[in-house]
Amino acid sequence: MTRAFVFPGQGSQAIGMGRDLAEAFAAARHVYEEVDDALGQKLSRLMFEGPEGELTLTENAQPALMAVSMAVIRVLESEGGFDLGAQVAYVAGHSLGEYSALAAAGTFTIADAARLLKTRGQAMQKAVPVGEGAMAALLGLDLDAAQEVAEAASSANDICQAANDNAPGQVVVSGHKAAVERAIALAAERGAKRSVLLPVSAPFHCGLMEPAARVMQEALAQVAMKAPVVPVMANVTASPVQEPDEIRRLLVAQVTGTVRWRECVLAMKDLGVTNLVEAGAGKVLTGLAKRIDKEMTAQALNTPADIEAFLKSL
Repeated sequence: MTRAFVFPGQGSQAIGMGRDLAEAFAAARHVYEEVDDALGQKLSRLMFEGPEGELTLTENAQPALMAVSMAVIRVLESEGGFDLGAQVAYVAGHSLGEYSALAAAGTFTIADAARLLKTRGQAMQKAVPVGEGAMAALLGLDLDAAQEVAEAASSANDICQAANDNAPGQVVVSGHKAAVERAIALAAERGAKRSVLLPVSAPFHCGLMEPAARVMQEALAQVAMKAPVVPVMANVTASPVQEPDEIRRLLVAQVTGTVRWRECVLAMKDLGVTNLVEAGAGKVLTGLAKRIDKEMTAQALNTPADIEAFLKSL
């Protein structure tokens, strides 16, 4: 069995995330303490107790999701002697999850990943005034059809772009609210089963995020990075990368670029991966994997029982 580890993105957060790991394992508690110290805030308390409105703020949700993913990795290492470099062929993460993947593969320290994600969340939120942007999931259209819809919905003043290609028939578009609303109407004419506006605070992964990309270029330039111990499947190219300067460049491009998740999973399959393991909060990527490729097995690790069963299976 050839295994890849994948790391969830925004939307997988929930009150209580990672608490059972903290209660069961010292290694998880150490991760949360490291993140709290790096940010100078009690993010772990927010993760465990809420309030939900504060946890879902982009600047909190992004480092919080990374913290739970890294807690899973550190528990696997401390409880089962798990060695990601020896036992995993590739890592990949959905949007912010790419930072979790890089931290798991040793490119960033946990503290640096937390600070970068805090900066990224704040920069993405500030890039577009609240209410001006929107995102919508177009269900039942493939990427080419969704891109045509986004192009047709754009105008000289309003942009709309494909932001996430998540799975067959599940593409998210992002941009100015008026253009995204036009895309929803056009998608229905092109045969979309359904289109829904997403409850997000900013239009991620489109050209409106250019100010945030500039902030991240500066932030990433100041952080020490090592080559990851296994290749990382980059969101924007759907191909493996290990060279730190190239990783930096692709993380900047990712702020405004399409998350090519469906292609990332299929590329890993072409490279021999047969099993995806989702480390962190929720089971979103596990569900998407089953829609992308029926032959690939997928499992989520986010509870002490999940981790115990996984370590026994090795």
